[in-house]
Amino acid sequence: MAARRRQVRVGTRGSALALAMTAKVLAALREVGLDGEPVTIRTRGDAHPDRPTRALGPGAFVKELEDALADGRIDLAVHSAKDLHSQTTPGLVVAAFLARDDPRDALVTRDGLGLHALPPGARVGTDSPRRRAFLLAVRADLDVRGIRGNVDTRLRKLDAGEVDALVLAVAGLQRLGLADRIAEVLEPDVMLPAVGQGVVAIQARATDPLVAQVTALDHTPTRRAQDAERAFVAALGGTCHTAIAALAQCHADRLTLDGAVLAPDGRGALRDRIAGAPRDAVALGEALGQRLIARGARALMVEVAR
Repeated sequence: MAARRRQVRVGTRGSALALAMTAKVLAALREVGLDGEPVTIRTRGDAHPDRPTRALGPGAFVKELEDALADGRIDLAVHSAKDLHSQTTPGLVVAAFLARDDPRDALVTRDGLGLHALPPGARVGTDSPRRRAFLLAVRADLDVRGIRGNVDTRLRKLDAGEVDALVLAVAGLQRLGLADRIAEVLEPDVMLPAVGQGVVAIQARATDPLVAQVTALDHTPTRRAQDAERAFVAALGGTCHTAIAALAQCHADRLTLDGAVLAPDGRGALRDRIAGAPRDAVALGEALGQRLIARGARALMVEVAR
C-alpha cells in the first residue's frame, strides 16, 4: 500500500496575486510528494487597503500569517520575499525561496507613454518610498502620489483617471497575466528593485519535520541572492519605510550585489556594488551596507523616515 501523502495547510493572503503565488507553491509541493490546500488569512494590510503602509506598522502583510504558522493553524506560509523582515522571526524559518522571477519594476500608463514621455507634472501612483525616490531622481517634476491596494485595484484607479501612471512589479503583472499593461520596464540602472522583489518565499516552523521536504524546493542562487540582499538591509537598519534598494545576482561562482540608499525627494543618493563568492553572500551584504554607512547613508535614511 502506498504511503499516505501529507495534507499541508498553506497560508496565503487572499489577493489575486497572492493566490497566484500560492498556486505556484502548491504545484511545487506536489513535486516533492506533498498535497497542499490553501488557507486564506486576512492581514492588517488587507484589512485597511486605503491606509498608507507606513501607518499600519511593521509586518502589515506578514504578521497574521506568521502568527497562524506559529500557532499551528497552518503548516506553511507563502510570502512575497520583499514583505519579509530582514531578520528571521524566532521559531520560524524560510524553508525555500523559489527561483526568482523578473525582479524589475514597470511603468504602467493608460496610453503607453514611457517615463520620459510623461507630461510635466504627471501624477504617478506608488506607496513605496523607494519607487518615489527613484522616480523623482529621474523626473523631479512628477507628482508622485501615495496609492495602495491590490494590483487590480490600482489598475482600476489608473483607468479611472485618478493617476496618470503606476509603478508595479514586473513579476506581479506577469503572474496575473497582465504583462501587456507594461508601458516600460524600468531597468535597474534607473530603478534598483526592492530587496526580495520577484521572489516567492515559503515559511515554516523551524522544528517541523516538513522543513526537510520543503527545503528540496529551495533554489540555491536565489537563496544566496536573498542572503546578500537581506544582510545589506540589516546592516543599514532599514525598514520598508526607507528608500533602500538592492539586487544580488549569482552567475556560476560569482555573486554581484548592487545596493542604494536614497533621500525621499531623490536629490540625495548613495549607490555602490560589491562582488565575491556566493558562499560569502551574507558577508558581502554586510560589507556593502557598512560601506554606504561610512559614506553617510544613515543621514539619508533618517530623512526618508521623517
